[in-house]
Amino acid sequence: MTVNIQYVNVDASESLTTFTENKLEKLFTRYEFLISAHVYFKQDDNQHDSGKICSIELSLPGPRIFANSNEHNYEVAVRETISDLERQLKKRKQIYNTH
Repeated sequence: MTVNIQYVNVDASESLTTFTENKLEKLFTRYEFLISAHVYFKQDDNQHDSGKICSIELSLPGPRIFANSNEHNYEVAVRETISDLERQLKKRKQIYNTH
């Protein structure tokens, strides 16, 4: 499992990094065909009620899977993004099982 986390114009947070790695580890154990994950944390100052952006790109055989979310809190954004990715991974796993 390779996880690359980048903070774009945001201060790095060890607790956020650990939280994200723990959530991604669950995906990696459930879906064994995953290769790596690239996580980007960004701040959008133009949005007052939200603006904490989490983008995750998963590498796996075939096309890459990407999701992002814009929430009021980074932890909520991570959960929402991983939920979106899991939906996509379930569809992808069904395709692998039919072949």
